[in-house]
Amino acid sequence: MAARVLLRQSLAGASARPRLSPGGGLALRGLVSSASRPREDSWLKSLFVRKVDPRKDAHSNLLAKRETSSLYKLQIHNVKPECLDAYNKLCQEVLPKIHEEKHYPCALVGTWNTWYGEQDQAVHLWRYEGGYPALNEVMSKLRQNKEFTAFRKERGNMLLSRKNQLLLEFSFWNEPVPREGPNIYELRSYQLRPGTMIEWGNYWARAIRFRQDNNEAVGGFFSQIGQLYMVHHLWAYKDLQTREDIRNAAWHKPGWDELVYYTVPLIQEMESRIMIPLKISPLHVNHNFQRDTDKT
Repeated sequence: MAARVLLRQSLAGASARPRLSPGGGLALRGLVSSASRPREDSWLKSLFVRKVDPRKDAHSNLLAKRETSSLYKLQIHNVKPECLDAYNKLCQEVLPKIHEEKHYPCALVGTWNTWYGEQDQAVHLWRYEGGYPALNEVMSKLRQNKEFTAFRKERGNMLLSRKNQLLLEFSFWNEPVPREGPNIYELRSYQLRPGTMIEWGNYWARAIRFRQDNNEAVGGFFSQIGQLYMVHHLWAYKDLQTREDIRNAAWHKPGWDELVYYTVPLIQEMESRIMIPLKISPLHVNHNFQRDTDKT
């Protein structure tokens, strides 16, 4: 008798407990009639299941600039602390030669050391004019370049680790162009939740208008190869106090707070690097070398 009572109680408890339906919503067993269950399931699923608009194209085609076919490569090198000066010297000797070589369809956009953030770190941003075919062409030619091969070997002895990403440029962001300096640069990197890149692009297509008054917006990119659903925003400021003032001023513009409110839930993780450009960095008007205008 006791066993039958316990069994009935167990079954009653099981029927009252919510379970996760295959669609991701909560369904209740034993508490609703068969006639009302579809309506209840629909209401509950509306609470727990995120609705996604159907897409007819890849987000890279929807968000990237159509007037160009440029591909970007972001390189992040963690350098042995005792080797950073030698690493910078080596890069300043070799990277301008690649940048200026008119037979290489690529350009060095910027090169920096991290000042605040992960220490003893170098960041390089390259543009390949012609997309993946241009990247393949440059890599093929560099493999035959003995000076570059020696550079890679010497550089490798100075590194603790390295990683790279291939990026596309957001259509609504500024084109990275040289600007008056000296400046510090901030690289803000966002790891988005998978499936939210279109939403991010829709919000930031409006948000970027709030950040143009002081020429601080340098470029905005999203990853294609490497760590996926990554967004990188590159900013330039005169100094850290100017950065603080400009960012605070944005909150006084109607609409900025709303856009921040809607974009924050799309982010899984974020990181800020404050970077100092090397003297060869082409983003500076007064850098040591100018890009060859005849280069194709």
